[in-house]
Amino acid sequence: MHERLEAIVSGRVQMVMYRDFAQRKARRLKLVGSVENLSNGTVRVIAEGPRDVLEQYLTRLKGGPLLAQVENVTPLWLPAIGGFRGFNIVY
Repeated sequence: MHERLEAIVSGRVQMVMYRDFAQRKARRLKLVGSVENLSNGTVRVIAEGPRDVLEQYLTRLKGGPLLAQVENVTPLWLPAIGGFRGFNIVY
């Protein structure tokens, strides 16, 4: 059964390749969804897949890429709704 993870990532997460990092990790785990920068300096990640895989992904999001300084990741767990084709960066 698939679930949906919606996470807001705060800290130094823009201009440090965080979206690219999130996309690469999601694709490696075969998750679908999207990642985008928000105007308040945070990053929103939406991912769908099996709960155990999403939990692995959440752990990776908390680490972030080398130049990032992740201060907080706020997850919200919901039922999967589908509609994604792959995992994409929203520009």
